Amino acid sequence: MSATRLLVLGVVRMHGTAHGYQVRRELLSWSADRWAKVQPGSIYHALKKMADEGLLEQVEVAGAAKGPDRVAYRLTEQGHADFNLRLQRMLAEVNEGGDGYEFTAAVTFLPTLSRERAISLLGHRLTQLEGQYANAASLLEHGSGWGQPEHVNALYELWRLHVAADIEWTKDLIERLRAGEYVMGDDPDRSFGDPPDTAAPSPA
Repeated sequence: MSATRLLVLGVVRMHGTAHGYQVRRELLSWSADRWAKVQPGSIYHALKKMADEGLLEQVEVAGAAKGPDRVAYRLTEQGHADFNLRLQRMLAEVNEGGDGYEFTAAVTFLPTLSRERAISLLGHRLTQLEGQYANAASLLEHGSGWGQPEHVNALYELWRLHVAADIEWTKDLIERLRAGEYVMGDDPDRSFGDPPDTAAPSPA
């Protein structure tokens, strides 16, 4: 649910005001149903739930036909704060028991952050990944001596390889950011995911 919440908040933020069908169409055009397992029904549920929580507010759409797809939403001040906090936490923290959807959702809105903030958060993530790699390497070295079945080492090796790939990918993204790639939230041009209203709260 957390990945869906971030994506829904981000799309509404990006458009300024958006109704359920518009959010659904945007996310499906990104194939978010594949890489974040976002289902159409969960989008409408997230919109309603976050409106109940005060993160979104309903907006009257002049001349629009009645129905759930014509109820528009926009972020409240609390919604902007929740988006920024959720985005930064999902980028920085490695959820060992998670499915990875939260991180992929966060990367989608990476450009809404300042360049240095994005580098800092990814650096924090990198430190955690390096710790995971050391743990996996230790298990491979000593696993059998601790009474583990020998074939379980194959799983430790799979874990080590996954973490190694994640480390290299994260290092590459950090270097790209340092080299000035991508339009970020503190660059002169409008970055991906920025709200159309320049008066809206800026990313941390």
